[in-house]
Amino acid sequence: MTILVKNKHTLQIDEFKFRCCIGKNGSTKNKKEGDKKTPKGTFEIENLYFRGDRKQKPATSLKCIEIKKYMGWCDDIHFPKKYNKLFKIKNNIKHEKLKRRDYKYNLLIPIKYNFKKPIVEKGSCIFIHLTKNYRPTAGCIALKEKDFLIMLKLIKKNSKIKIL
Repeated sequence: MTILVKNKHTLQIDEFKFRCCIGKNGSTKNKKEGDKKTPKGTFEIENLYFRGDRKQKPATSLKCIEIKKYMGWCDDIHFPKKYNKLFKIKNNIKHEKLKRRDYKYNLLIPIKYNFKKPIVEKGSCIFIHLTKNYRPTAGCIALKEKDFLIMLKLIKKNSKIKIL
C-alpha cells in the first residue's frame, strides 16, 4: 500500500483522495534544513504518535506511541548523533517539540526521510500531521483530522509514501 502525494493539494491511497498541503516552497529532490520544501521520493513511514490527553488511541495497524511532554525531534545541525531522531528534550539542542500547544501534532507520523543514517542539513522532522486551514507547512504533509483518521485505517506498518 502506497500513500501517494500527487501534487501540493492531493494525497491518494487507492481510490481515496484527500486534500492536503505540503511545504511552503513546494517539493524538491535536493532537500535542505529550513528550506520549507517537502522532499520528493518514496519513503517508509514510522509509528503513529498521538496526544493521549486530547485524543483516544485511533484505529490503526501502526504502532501507537503516546506523546509525552519531554519528547522532541532533533533538528539541530550541531548535534549529528541526535539529528532527525526522537529524543528527550534538552534546552541546549534545537528541536521540534512534539507536545505542542496547538493541535497540529495531536496525531503525527514521521516520514523516514534522511532517517537511517541522517545527513546533517539534509532536512529533518518531516511528518504527516494535522491542519485546519491547509496553509503551507515547513516541509511536512498535513491533512484535516477526519481524513487523517481515515488514512490511519487504510495504511499498514509496511506502507510507503511516494511524494511526486
